Amino acid sequence: MHARSIGSVAALSGVAYVLAVRLLFRRWGTQADEVRRALPGDELVKDPRWSLNHAITIDAPPSAVWPWLVQIGYQRGGLYSYDLLDRWAGILDAPSADVVLPEFQQLNVGDVIPLGAGPNWPVAAVEPERALVLAPVAPGMEISWAFVLDPLPGGRTRLQTRVRANYPAGIGSALMMTLMDPAAFLMTRKMLLGIAARSERLANARQSSDISNRSISLQPAHASPQPPTGGMAEAPAADLRHSA
Repeated sequence: MHARSIGSVAALSGVAYVLAVRLLFRRWGTQADEVRRALPGDELVKDPRWSLNHAITIDAPPSAVWPWLVQIGYQRGGLYSYDLLDRWAGILDAPSADVVLPEFQQLNVGDVIPLGAGPNWPVAAVEPERALVLAPVAPGMEISWAFVLDPLPGGRTRLQTRVRANYPAGIGSALMMTLMDPAAFLMTRKMLLGIAARSERLANARQSSDISNRSISLQPAHASPQPPTGGMAEAPAADLRHSA
């Protein structure tokens, strides 16, 4: 094969590889219809120059997923991603929580989620157990970040996250956002995996507690024997119920 032909094939292969990798970075875990569907928050950045769509199926209902989303942030629940990197960057000051924090279970539109040294995240929309939309602040940019929970049969949840961003046109900005692809992929994928693991543990703990409580309530109470007629009443028999 002619050297020029070999060079052309190599160049085309390189371009195809880059495009395939970028597609993985920006669409990890998603299906084509999920990328195309409209999500809450899309109206905040109508014509994005850059977008990211990631999704994961969680073996837990939305009620076990939502608590972890609503408590994210600095000096809150954390981000459930690579904590060492987030702490090194000053975004977090402690490891992400492995328990639900009751004091951070309420979010309203207009609240601001702190991010340490990073830009804060104003809350743009909240629909409990359904959708959380953030509008991160960055100079010269418009950004929306949505988390959407769709219930699935069998008590499972499909969690999809979408980031949309607009930035000034220019080679420098485009290059910066291209370099963002691998970092955004790694941190967001780890975040979804962290939320999934915590949600499944919470759902299992709730189910175990429910089964335990149900077994206790279904234990038959042994009736005390009736005192003999005309005689002294006997001491009641001991209640044989016990806690599981």
